[in-house]
Amino acid sequence: MFNMCYKPINKDTWHGRIDSISDFDAFRWHQWIKPIDLSKETLPSFSGKLGFALIGFCCDEGIRRNKGRIGAAKGPESIRKELANLPCCFSEEVRIYDAGDIYCKDIALEEAHVLLSQAVSKILNLNLFPIVLGGGHETTFGNYKGVLNYLCEKEARPHIGIINFDAHFDIRSYHDGCNSGTMFRQIADLCKEKDLPYSYFCVGIQKHSNTNYLFKTADNLGVKYILSKDILNSDNWSIFEQLDEFMKMKEHIYITICSDVFSSAYAPGVSATQVLGLDPERVLKFIKYIVKSDKVVSFDICEVSPRFDQDNTTANLAAVIIFSLVSALSQLHNL
Repeated sequence: MFNMCYKPINKDTWHGRIDSISDFDAFRWHQWIKPIDLSKETLPSFSGKLGFALIGFCCDEGIRRNKGRIGAAKGPESIRKELANLPCCFSEEVRIYDAGDIYCKDIALEEAHVLLSQAVSKILNLNLFPIVLGGGHETTFGNYKGVLNYLCEKEARPHIGIINFDAHFDIRSYHDGCNSGTMFRQIADLCKEKDLPYSYFCVGIQKHSNTNYLFKTADNLGVKYILSKDILNSDNWSIFEQLDEFMKMKEHIYITICSDVFSSAYAPGVSATQVLGLDPERVLKFIKYIVKSDKVVSFDICEVSPRFDQDNTTANLAAVIIFSLVSALSQLHNL
């Protein structure tokens, strides 16, 4: 299934891991995460109550094609460094694995998407929750395809609602090739091809970052969205109501985050900074609210670019968001 562009995590990456549980309350993530090699043909399915698997998508080819500032290919490494020292604020029944990285080297972006989709499908088949570390936001197409392929084996007509925290719609045409601004148009076409409903909700849209054509395209595709300025000028309950309205008829929810949705004060290390972006604390409240629906099937956070980061601020924010996601899902399962 995988070629040389997939590399399992080096066992020394999480160098502090120990196998015996002596004082779990004092553990940090680097002591708890275990490696898993997806290239093995047979792996035992996770039989516990709640398990997660990290998978990195070391790619910014979509950003390069989109003429953005490259650097997000090193995002997974920087996020892992920030995750390593986080405390284990969950029970011992929660397991976290690291499945390594997919590299977009010596292969086309389209081939890398196939590899990522296969990895995500395998993680789901192992009864684990995928946490994908981008990479450019082109990561999303591979993650979504992996979720869709997995669900199509279980259900006749899966209905996946996408909630994207992003300053951009990313619904451009891709007749000249896909890039970091085309993923949700690709997904719309994929849904049309498979006669599946297309449900996309974008939270944090910036008017100055999207053309009138993109707003019209969004309307034509039935895309729901909330402008960044409307979030800043409203209370959380009005956003919760819009999230409820979107989620209520969906069987599954997939959350994706482009780090440029946040103000550059919190996320300077991205391809396209947003001076007037969102406050992470509000976004975390929205994510936790979405998790309470018990419908979330996969997650990714993208466009963390160490090349432009300051004091690892953006990577640290990504790690805190992942920490909050794991904590919220653990609480949902009373773990």
